[in-house]
Amino acid sequence: MVTIKQIAELCGVSRGTVDRVLNNRGNVKPEKRQLVLDTAKQLNYQPNPAGKALAARKKNPIVGVLIASEGVPFFDDVLLPMRKAALKYENYGMKVLWRSMRGFNVDEQCGIIDELAQEVNALIINPVNDKRIIAKLDNLVTQGIFVVTINNDVDTCRRHCYVGTDYLQGGRTAGALLKMIAPPGIHAGVLMGSQSMQGHRERLKGFLEVLEKTEGFELMGVRENDDDDMISYEETRQLLAEHPETNALFIISSGAYGAARAVVAQNRRDIVMVVFDTIPSTIRMMRDHIIQAAIYQHPRQQGRRAMQVVFDYLVNGIKPEHEKYIMRNEIRILENVVD
Repeated sequence: MVTIKQIAELCGVSRGTVDRVLNNRGNVKPEKRQLVLDTAKQLNYQPNPAGKALAARKKNPIVGVLIASEGVPFFDDVLLPMRKAALKYENYGMKVLWRSMRGFNVDEQCGIIDELAQEVNALIINPVNDKRIIAKLDNLVTQGIFVVTINNDVDTCRRHCYVGTDYLQGGRTAGALLKMIAPPGIHAGVLMGSQSMQGHRERLKGFLEVLEKTEGFELMGVRENDDDDMISYEETRQLLAEHPETNALFIISSGAYGAARAVVAQNRRDIVMVVFDTIPSTIRMMRDHIIQAAIYQHPRQQGRRAMQVVFDYLVNGIKPEHEKYIMRNEIRILENVVD
């Protein structure tokens, strides 16, 4: 009987690539896809899904998903394809335990990790970048639990792979974009979710790398909003009151709607806003010309890829092909934004 391993060796690709082609899952370059299909046909490869499902069920794979999604509409688009994939993978006996939290409370996240560690074979997590969290994730890996970080990563962790965007590059993109569309003499205020999130700090770093070289640039302040629109509204309102010369705002993560509402309440339509994510409230503010541009980070692809990587590992025994699966940061303006 011809195996996936044999096809992979003949085609010079990984087992994961062959598996995705034969099961029509994930993106594979057209030329590689055709090579795998042609080779499988020549060798008369016959899949055995029933046997595969039966073997998988014997493993009783359980996946934990822990994301700080409460009150953050962006994660709706991350979780939707994850849930769809989870339903499909139930045929292979894979079970998913869903957990969520609001904000970035380290004690709460530690508690949920401890709870899930008693039951799961794999964990998909949007982690707080804290030494206690890192120690717990390293512990899970030591126990043989497969760990995937999604949308945000942590420092020096033994996790198996990361799925998300390049935050430093995203910050640089936002800085360059603001430099292009804002008037000369940029006086920018910044709102970020939390200094405890590695990605948020990376975006700020990239943003400042670009703009600190720009003549006339001045940073009006960096405020934390805990990815909450109400906090974002209050922090923006205070920033504008203390620094009326502010003429630009960069929203690093969530909270764009709250910041935009504060701009409207202060009647400051002169302010240029660059944000992340094209959630419905952001699109409304773009149509009202309050937000000028957003950077899209492919949330559906993030969710789909994370669940696929876990399935490949638990059910097929296929290790991740990459240590980081990076989604592109793409600029969205009113003319090309998609509902």
